[in-house]
Amino acid sequence: MQLLFTNSGSDKIVPQILSSTENNLTVVTEFFLLGFQGGKHFRMILFCLLLVVYCGTICGNLLIITLVSTSKNLHTPMYFFISQLSIGDILLTTNIAPNMFHILPNDGAIITFAGCMTQLYFFCASEAFECLLLTVMSYDRYVAICNPLRYTSIMTSDYCVILAMICWSLGFSITLLDTITISMLVFCEQSIIDHFFCDPLPLLEVACSDTFIIRLELFLLGIPSIFIPTIIIIYSYVNIVLAIIRIPSSIGRSKAFSTCSSHLTVVSIFYWTLFSVYVVPSRGQSLTISKVLSLLYTVFTPMINPIIYSFRNKDIKKAVYDMIHEYRT
Repeated sequence: MQLLFTNSGSDKIVPQILSSTENNLTVVTEFFLLGFQGGKHFRMILFCLLLVVYCGTICGNLLIITLVSTSKNLHTPMYFFISQLSIGDILLTTNIAPNMFHILPNDGAIITFAGCMTQLYFFCASEAFECLLLTVMSYDRYVAICNPLRYTSIMTSDYCVILAMICWSLGFSITLLDTITISMLVFCEQSIIDHFFCDPLPLLEVACSDTFIIRLELFLLGIPSIFIPTIIIIYSYVNIVLAIIRIPSSIGRSKAFSTCSSHLTVVSIFYWTLFSVYVVPSRGQSLTISKVLSLLYTVFTPMINPIIYSFRNKDIKKAVYDMIHEYRT
Protein backbone atom coordinates (compact mmCIF):
# COMPACT_ATOMS: atom_id res chain seq x y z
CA MET A 1 0.00 0.00 0.00
CA GLN A 2 1.22 3.50 -0.79
CA LEU A 3 0.26 6.80 0.79
CA LEU A 4 -0.03 9.69 -1.66
CA PHE A 5 -0.84 13.31 -0.89
CA THR A 6 -3.10 15.20 -3.26
CA ASN A 7 -4.25 18.80 -3.25
CA SER A 8 -8.04 19.02 -3.22
CA GLY A 9 -8.11 22.60 -4.41
CA SER A 10 -7.49 24.11 -0.98
CA ASP A 11 -4.56 24.44 1.36
CA LYS A 12 -5.46 21.17 3.02
CA ILE A 13 -3.35 18.24 1.90
CA VAL A 14 -5.52 15.14 1.71
CA PRO A 15 -3.91 11.73 2.21
CA GLN A 16 -4.85 9.11 -0.32
CA ILE A 17 -4.14 5.50 0.53
CA LEU A 18 -3.71 3.09 -2.34
CA SER A 19 -4.34 -0.58 -1.65
CA SER A 20 -2.89 -3.60 -3.34
CA THR A 21 -5.47 -5.65 -5.26
CA GLU A 22 -5.73 -9.32 -5.84
CA ASN A 23 -8.37 -10.65 -8.24
CA ASN A 24 -10.20 -7.31 -8.09
CA LEU A 25 -10.49 -7.61 -4.27
CA THR A 26 -9.18 -4.66 -2.31
CA VAL A 27 -6.67 -5.71 0.35
CA VAL A 28 -6.11 -2.89 2.83
CA THR A 29 -2.80 -3.15 4.65
CA GLU A 30 -2.76 0.31 6.27
CA PHE A 31 -5.08 2.96 7.66
CA PHE A 32 -4.56 6.69 8.04
CA LEU A 33 -5.64 8.12 11.41
CA LEU A 34 -6.54 11.81 11.14
CA GLY A 35 -6.50 12.50 14.87
CA PHE A 36 -7.53 16.00 15.97
CA GLN A 37 -7.70 18.54 13.16
CA GLY A 38 -6.51 22.06 13.88
CA GLY A 39 -3.62 24.45 13.70
CA LYS A 40 -0.08 23.48 14.63
CA HIS A 41 -0.14 25.49 17.88
CA PHE A 42 -3.41 23.85 18.97
CA ARG A 43 -2.03 20.38 18.27
CA MET A 44 1.20 21.09 20.15
CA ILE A 45 -0.70 22.44 23.18
CA LEU A 46 -2.91 19.33 23.12
CA PHE A 47 0.20 17.17 22.76
CA CYS A 48 1.83 18.72 25.85
CA LEU A 49 -1.40 18.48 27.85
CA LEU A 50 -1.93 14.82 27.00
CA LEU A 51 1.72 14.03 27.72
CA VAL A 52 1.36 15.49 31.22
CA VAL A 53 -1.92 13.60 31.72
CA TYR A 54 -0.35 10.34 30.51
CA CYS A 55 2.64 10.68 32.83
CA GLY A 56 0.29 11.50 35.72
CA THR A 57 -1.86 8.48 34.85
CA ILE A 58 1.08 6.07 34.88
CA CYS A 59 2.57 7.51 38.09
CA GLY A 60 -0.78 7.68 39.93
CA ASN A 61 -1.89 4.16 39.05
CA LEU A 62 1.56 2.67 39.71
CA LEU A 63 1.47 4.36 43.13
CA ILE A 64 -1.91 2.75 43.87
CA ILE A 65 -0.61 -0.68 42.80
CA THR A 66 2.56 -0.28 44.89
CA LEU A 67 0.68 0.88 47.98
CA VAL A 68 -1.86 -1.94 47.83
CA SER A 69 0.92 -4.49 47.31
CA THR A 70 3.17 -3.28 50.12
CA SER A 71 0.86 -1.83 52.79
CA LYS A 72 -0.81 -4.39 55.08
CA ASN A 73 -3.57 -1.91 55.93
CA LEU A 74 -4.66 -2.01 52.27
CA HIS A 75 -4.85 -5.80 52.02
CA THR A 76 -8.65 -5.74 51.78
CA PRO A 77 -11.02 -6.71 48.94
CA MET A 78 -11.88 -3.10 48.10
CA TYR A 79 -8.25 -2.02 47.64
CA PHE A 80 -7.39 -5.24 45.81
CA PHE A 81 -10.06 -4.42 43.22
CA ILE A 82 -8.85 -0.81 43.06
CA SER A 83 -5.34 -2.08 42.22
CA GLN A 84 -6.84 -4.27 39.47
CA LEU A 85 -8.65 -1.21 38.11
CA SER A 86 -5.32 0.64 38.07
CA ILE A 87 -3.77 -2.15 36.01
CA GLY A 88 -6.67 -1.90 33.56
CA ASP A 89 -6.31 1.89 33.38
CA ILE A 90 -2.58 1.60 32.59
CA LEU A 91 -3.35 -0.94 29.86
CA LEU A 92 -6.09 1.22 28.36
CA THR A 93 -4.19 4.50 28.24
CA THR A 94 -0.90 2.90 27.14
CA ASN A 95 -2.73 1.26 24.25
CA ILE A 96 -4.01 4.65 23.03
CA ALA A 97 -1.69 7.48 24.13
CA PRO A 98 1.75 6.61 22.63
CA ASN A 99 0.38 6.37 19.09
CA MET A 100 -1.56 9.61 19.64
CA PHE A 101 1.71 11.36 20.51
CA HIS A 102 2.88 10.42 17.00
CA ILE A 103 -0.37 11.50 15.33
CA LEU A 104 -0.70 14.98 16.85
CA PRO A 105 2.60 16.57 15.74
CA ASN A 106 2.28 15.08 12.24
CA ASP A 107 -1.39 16.00 11.72
CA GLY A 108 -2.26 12.34 11.23
CA ALA A 109 -0.29 9.14 10.84
CA ILE A 110 -0.36 5.72 9.23
CA ILE A 111 -1.11 2.62 11.27
CA THR A 112 -0.74 -0.86 9.84
CA PHE A 113 -3.74 -3.14 9.53
CA ALA A 114 -2.26 -5.54 12.09
CA GLY A 115 -1.43 -2.64 14.43
CA CYS A 116 -4.97 -1.29 14.09
CA MET A 117 -6.56 -4.64 14.88
CA THR A 118 -4.22 -5.11 17.86
CA GLN A 119 -5.11 -1.68 19.21
CA LEU A 120 -8.80 -2.40 18.64
CA TYR A 121 -8.57 -5.69 20.55
CA PHE A 122 -6.77 -4.33 23.60
CA PHE A 123 -9.03 -1.27 23.69
CA CYS A 124 -12.24 -3.35 23.64
CA ALA A 125 -10.77 -5.92 26.06
CA SER A 126 -9.71 -3.30 28.63
CA GLU A 127 -13.08 -1.54 28.37
CA ALA A 128 -14.99 -4.81 28.83
CA PHE A 129 -12.73 -5.72 31.75
CA GLU A 130 -13.38 -2.40 33.50
CA CYS A 131 -17.14 -2.78 33.01
CA LEU A 132 -17.02 -6.20 34.66
CA LEU A 133 -14.62 -5.10 37.41
CA LEU A 134 -16.74 -2.07 38.34
CA THR A 135 -19.65 -4.50 38.65
CA VAL A 136 -17.66 -6.72 41.00
CA MET A 137 -16.66 -3.65 43.02
CA SER A 138 -20.31 -2.64 43.35
CA TYR A 139 -21.09 -6.17 44.59
CA ASP A 140 -18.27 -5.82 47.13
CA ARG A 141 -19.81 -2.58 48.45
CA TYR A 142 -23.25 -4.21 48.45
CA VAL A 143 -22.03 -7.05 50.68
CA ALA A 144 -20.09 -4.65 52.95
CA ILE A 145 -23.10 -2.40 53.61
CA CYS A 146 -26.09 -4.72 53.24
CA ASN A 147 -24.56 -7.81 54.85
CA PRO A 148 -21.65 -6.54 57.01
CA LEU A 149 -21.63 -9.47 59.46
CA ARG A 150 -20.86 -11.96 56.69
CA TYR A 151 -18.55 -9.69 54.68
CA THR A 152 -15.26 -11.29 55.76
CA SER A 153 -16.59 -14.80 55.23
CA ILE A 154 -17.96 -13.99 51.75
CA MET A 155 -15.24 -11.71 50.34
CA THR A 156 -12.27 -13.92 51.12
CA SER A 157 -8.91 -13.34 49.42
CA ASP A 158 -9.29 -16.46 47.26
CA TYR A 159 -12.79 -15.44 46.19
CA CYS A 160 -11.58 -11.94 45.26
CA VAL A 161 -8.76 -13.38 43.13
CA ILE A 162 -11.25 -15.67 41.37
CA LEU A 163 -13.58 -12.74 40.65
CA ALA A 164 -10.69 -10.69 39.25
CA MET A 165 -9.55 -13.58 37.06
CA ILE A 166 -13.09 -14.01 35.73
CA CYS A 167 -13.18 -10.31 34.81
CA TRP A 168 -9.85 -10.51 32.99
CA SER A 169 -10.78 -13.76 31.20
CA LEU A 170 -14.24 -12.62 30.10
CA GLY A 171 -12.97 -9.18 29.04
CA PHE A 172 -10.29 -10.61 26.78
CA SER A 173 -12.40 -13.48 25.41
CA ILE A 174 -15.64 -11.62 24.65
CA THR A 175 -13.88 -8.98 22.55
CA LEU A 176 -11.78 -11.50 20.61
CA LEU A 177 -14.78 -12.39 18.43
CA ASP A 178 -15.41 -8.70 17.67
CA THR A 179 -11.84 -8.17 16.56
CA ILE A 180 -11.77 -11.26 14.36
CA THR A 181 -15.01 -10.43 12.57
CA ILE A 182 -14.06 -6.77 12.04
CA SER A 183 -10.68 -7.83 10.64
CA MET A 184 -12.51 -9.96 8.04
CA LEU A 185 -14.38 -6.96 6.62
CA VAL A 186 -13.50 -5.54 3.21
CA PHE A 187 -12.32 -1.95 3.64
CA CYS A 188 -12.43 0.81 1.06
CA GLU A 189 -9.32 1.80 -0.86
CA GLN A 190 -9.10 5.23 0.75
CA SER A 191 -9.18 3.95 4.34
CA ILE A 192 -8.94 7.22 6.24
CA ILE A 193 -10.22 7.00 9.81
CA ASP A 194 -11.38 10.31 11.29
CA HIS A 195 -10.32 9.39 14.82
CA PHE A 196 -7.17 9.23 16.97
CA PHE A 197 -7.26 5.45 17.46
CA CYS A 198 -8.86 2.35 15.93
CA ASP A 199 -12.31 2.62 17.46
CA PRO A 200 -14.95 0.07 16.34
CA LEU A 201 -17.52 2.58 15.03
CA PRO A 202 -15.15 4.65 12.81
CA LEU A 203 -13.71 1.37 11.48
CA LEU A 204 -17.16 0.20 10.45
CA GLU A 205 -17.72 3.55 8.72
CA VAL A 206 -14.80 2.97 6.32
CA ALA A 207 -15.77 -0.62 5.54
CA CYS A 208 -17.07 -1.29 2.03
CA SER A 209 -18.79 -4.57 2.86
CA ASP A 210 -22.12 -4.89 4.69
CA THR A 211 -21.69 -4.24 8.42
CA PHE A 212 -25.18 -5.17 9.63
CA ILE A 213 -24.10 -8.55 11.02
CA ILE A 214 -21.08 -6.97 12.74
CA ARG A 215 -23.21 -4.26 14.34
CA LEU A 216 -25.71 -6.89 15.50
CA GLU A 217 -22.83 -8.92 16.92
CA LEU A 218 -21.46 -5.88 18.77
CA PHE A 219 -24.90 -5.28 20.26
CA LEU A 220 -25.34 -8.90 21.35
CA LEU A 221 -21.86 -9.08 22.88
CA GLY A 222 -22.58 -5.77 24.62
CA ILE A 223 -25.34 -7.50 26.63
CA PRO A 224 -22.98 -9.52 28.88
CA SER A 225 -20.25 -6.87 28.92
CA ILE A 226 -22.25 -3.62 29.30
CA PHE A 227 -26.00 -4.02 29.83
CA ILE A 228 -26.00 -6.84 32.42
CA PRO A 229 -23.20 -5.18 34.47
CA THR A 230 -25.17 -1.92 34.37
CA ILE A 231 -28.28 -3.65 35.72
CA ILE A 232 -26.27 -5.33 38.49
CA ILE A 233 -24.65 -2.02 39.48
CA ILE A 234 -28.02 -0.24 39.60
CA TYR A 235 -29.54 -3.09 41.63
CA SER A 236 -26.60 -3.05 44.05
CA TYR A 237 -26.76 0.69 44.65
CA VAL A 238 -30.54 0.74 45.06
CA ASN A 239 -30.14 -1.78 47.87
CA ILE A 240 -27.14 0.13 49.27
CA VAL A 241 -29.15 3.39 49.39
CA LEU A 242 -32.09 1.62 51.07
CA ALA A 243 -29.73 0.07 53.63
CA ILE A 244 -28.09 3.43 54.36
CA ILE A 245 -31.47 5.13 54.83
CA ARG A 246 -32.38 2.54 57.47
CA ILE A 247 -29.28 3.38 59.55
CA PRO A 248 -30.58 5.40 62.54
CA SER A 249 -27.42 7.41 63.19
CA SER A 250 -26.48 10.27 60.86
CA ILE A 251 -22.81 9.56 61.56
CA GLY A 252 -23.37 5.92 60.61
CA ARG A 253 -25.13 6.93 57.39
CA SER A 254 -22.30 9.31 56.49
CA LYS A 255 -19.66 6.67 57.18
CA ALA A 256 -21.51 4.03 55.16
CA PHE A 257 -21.99 6.36 52.20
CA SER A 258 -18.32 7.43 52.24
CA THR A 259 -17.23 3.80 51.70
CA CYS A 260 -18.97 3.67 48.30
CA SER A 261 -18.99 7.32 47.17
CA SER A 262 -15.64 7.06 45.37
CA HIS A 263 -16.71 3.96 43.46
CA LEU A 264 -20.05 5.55 42.56
CA THR A 265 -18.23 8.60 41.19
CA VAL A 266 -15.91 6.46 39.03
CA VAL A 267 -18.86 4.38 37.77
CA SER A 268 -20.83 7.53 36.88
CA ILE A 269 -17.97 9.07 34.88
CA PHE A 270 -17.10 5.81 33.12
CA TYR A 271 -20.62 4.85 32.10
CA TRP A 272 -21.66 8.38 31.18
CA THR A 273 -18.91 8.67 28.58
CA LEU A 274 -19.31 5.05 27.43
CA PHE A 275 -23.06 5.36 26.89
CA SER A 276 -22.68 8.77 25.24
CA VAL A 277 -20.37 7.38 22.56
CA TYR A 278 -21.61 3.83 21.95
CA VAL A 279 -25.07 3.21 23.36
CA VAL A 280 -27.16 6.35 22.81
CA PRO A 281 -25.10 8.67 20.58
CA SER A 282 -26.96 11.70 19.35
CA ARG A 283 -27.60 11.77 15.62
CA GLY A 284 -26.46 15.37 15.56
CA GLN A 285 -23.31 14.58 17.50
CA SER A 286 -20.30 15.79 15.53
CA LEU A 287 -17.12 13.78 15.04
CA THR A 288 -15.25 16.32 17.18
CA ILE A 289 -17.60 15.79 20.14
CA SER A 290 -17.32 12.03 19.70
CA LYS A 291 -13.52 12.26 19.74
CA VAL A 292 -13.54 14.51 22.81
CA LEU A 293 -15.78 12.04 24.67
CA SER A 294 -13.50 9.19 23.59
CA LEU A 295 -10.54 11.18 24.88
CA LEU A 296 -12.25 11.50 28.27
CA TYR A 297 -12.57 7.78 28.97
CA THR A 298 -9.36 6.63 27.24
CA VAL A 299 -6.92 9.23 28.62
CA PHE A 300 -8.44 11.49 31.29
CA THR A 301 -10.57 8.98 33.25
CA PRO A 302 -7.59 6.64 33.94
CA MET A 303 -5.82 9.63 35.49
CA ILE A 304 -8.87 10.74 37.51
CA ASN A 305 -9.57 7.30 39.01
CA PRO A 306 -6.56 7.16 41.39
CA ILE A 307 -7.23 10.78 42.40
CA ILE A 308 -10.85 10.00 43.26
CA TYR A 309 -9.93 6.92 45.28
CA SER A 310 -7.15 8.79 47.09
CA PHE A 311 -9.09 11.97 47.85
CA ARG A 312 -10.18 12.03 51.51
CA ASN A 313 -9.11 8.39 51.85
CA LYS A 314 -7.35 8.06 55.21
CA ASP A 315 -6.06 4.55 54.51
CA ILE A 316 -4.25 5.53 51.31
CA LYS A 317 -2.94 8.76 52.84
CA LYS A 318 -1.57 6.78 55.78
CA ALA A 319 0.02 4.25 53.42
CA VAL A 320 1.70 7.09 51.48
CA TYR A 321 2.95 8.65 54.72
CA ASP A 322 4.31 5.31 55.94
CA MET A 323 6.04 4.66 52.61
CA ILE A 324 7.69 8.13 52.62
CA HIS A 325 8.70 7.75 56.29
CA GLU A 326 10.18 4.32 55.63
CA TYR A 327 12.07 5.63 52.59
CA ARG A 328 13.57 8.53 54.57
CA THR A 329 14.69 6.32 57.43
